[in-house]
Parts: sequence; C-alpha cells; structure tokens
Amino acid sequence: MTDIRYPIGQFQWPSDVTPEQRAVSIKTIETLPAQVRQAVASVPAIHLDTPYREGGWSIRQMVHHIPESHMNSFIRFKLALTENEPIIKPYDEAAWAGLVDSRTGPLDVSLDLLDALHRRWLILLRGMSDADYERGFRHPEIGLVKLKSNLALYDWHSRHHLALIERTAIERTAIERTALSSKS
Repeated sequence: MTDIRYPIGQFQWPSDVTPEQRAVSIKTIETLPAQVRQAVASVPAIHLDTPYREGGWSIRQMVHHIPESHMNSFIRFKLALTENEPIIKPYDEAAWAGLVDSRTGPLDVSLDLLDALHRRWLILLRGMSDADYERGFRHPEIGLVKLKSNLALYDWHSRHHLALIERTAIERTAIERTALSSKS
C-alpha cells in the first residue's frame, strides 16, 4: 500500500544534479505558485481545515507551510552564496504549522507571499553559476548540503505539497458532492 504521506514518494538525496536537472527544478519553482492557487481555488471553505489524514496538516496549514519552508531555503541559498559553508538553524515546521497564523490565516496572504518569494528566488537561481551551485551550507543533522542538492529538495518539496493539496482537494470535493447528492 502506498503511504498517503508521500504521494510522489519520499525524497532521495541525488548523487549529482546536472544543469539540465537544475533547469527542471527551477521550472518547478516557477510554476508552483500558480499551481497551488489553482489547486485551492475550488476547495469549499469548510474543507480547508480538514487534515489530509489523521494527525496530518490541513490544506490551510500546507498553503501556509510552503512559503515558510521556501523562505528558509531562499535564506539558506543567500547564506551559502555569501559565507563559507555556514551552519544553518533548523526549525520545527510542525510547531510552526500549529501556530495561530498557520491554523487560521487567510490563504491569500500566503499565496501572495509565495508568488513574490518565488519571483525573487527565480532571479537568484537563474543568475547563479555552476560554481555557485557547488557551494553549500551545513545542516546540523544532515551535514553539508550543496545548493544544487537543496534545489532538488525544493523541487521535490514543491511537487510533494502540491500533490497533497490536489489529492485532498479532490477528496473533499468528492465528499461534498456525495453529501449533496444524498440529500436530493
């Protein structure tokens, strides 16, 4: 049985990332904001706060999580480009998802943030040289993470959360339709 937590599979650190693979990852970063907007556009408001699984995050929490996580990645890119293998600070993303802004905030705030952040990030990503992508930062739990590998991670992260949102939106819409048809 497929693990519903990982609709596209778990992330595997790549052994190498080619310039062609980087281009695909950059395209994912480029298209994600519009895809997330589209995925949530048809979700009835009453379903935004239903977790995608027992103990999982709601669509609302995932929409707020994506730009939070991507902001951290953007900052890590900038640190790695301006310092020699800086040690970064991890954060407790589950605790962040439990904060009031993530549990109750309007989606449009984070959707707008994601749009702006990705436009800015794309300028950086497209302006980096091959040597820049070889730079890295040190994660206290993972070790050295090269920027080309971090880009691959955020390509996966983007597709992962988009798939969770899309699947949840489809499931909630189907539940809504079933409930409406049973009433008629």
